[in-house]
Amino acid sequence: MDKVGIARGIFYYYYGDIWKNFFDYLKVPYIISPNTNKEIMENGMKYSNDEMCLALKTYLGHIHYLTGKCDYLIIPRIDNYHLDNQTCTNFLSAYDIVKNTFDVKILNYNIALDKHQSLKSGLIKIGLTLGFTKRQSKKAYKYAINEYKKNHKRDISINIGKLNSNKTKILLMAHPYNTYDDLIGRDIIKYLTANDIEVIFSDKFDEKITNKLSTKLSKDLYFKYSKDNIGALIYAQDKIDGVIFLSAFPCGPDSLANEIVMRKIDIPYINIVLDNNSSFTGVETRLESFIDMLKGGV
Repeated sequence: MDKVGIARGIFYYYYGDIWKNFFDYLKVPYIISPNTNKEIMENGMKYSNDEMCLALKTYLGHIHYLTGKCDYLIIPRIDNYHLDNQTCTNFLSAYDIVKNTFDVKILNYNIALDKHQSLKSGLIKIGLTLGFTKRQSKKAYKYAINEYKKNHKRDISINIGKLNSNKTKILLMAHPYNTYDDLIGRDIIKYLTANDIEVIFSDKFDEKITNKLSTKLSKDLYFKYSKDNIGALIYAQDKIDGVIFLSAFPCGPDSLANEIVMRKIDIPYINIVLDNNSSFTGVETRLESFIDMLKGGV
């Protein structure tokens, strides 16, 4: 049976668990690229240009790692979740970039809710491509979504529960592909945790709630994931001590959305922008100063 490659970058942090559940149900073998390391990042740099953000560069490194190790790569094309919830160009263009850069076969589907193109129809299409019936593919989708919702609900409950912690609480406001990437956000999480900080994650809230809450700071913003992050800040603002804005240079939506938020909030914050030349030593110094300030040390 054909083996599917799943790149541990960008899409993975939104849909990886759903994909794994889907393929597990159908007993389709798959391979996931390892956590980002310097070799993966350096290989991604070879296939990138200067205008691409660090997250996209590392994603291409993960694609490079998977070439020759699988029969297909799964790469969606995500345009929007309705007109007022757009994605950034990376979510729309990654498929074409990979297709025109690497000699690989791609399992592709579109998400554009304004055109009635959904995750459900996309995964059913992939099931059919892999030789399964429509009925089998629908059952696999239902299983994948139900498992994902159950686990995501648990993660949200744990995250919200942290808002009642007696520790110093910091909201890490970032996209999950930055937050949980080993070369972008992992060391920041480890440092904060080691310094007795309760880390609240902006991606682990109910997006139906946070997306609407974002209008309290910006009624015109139309980037879905930025809206979700901003809404998480509104949701948590009365129970947190500070905010860390984390983005991968040169992210366009973050440059716009974070600037809007920073000008309007009355909460201590720092803005950390990372690129492939960033050293954690400099980041650590900024984090140390920020924590000292929040705890009354300065």
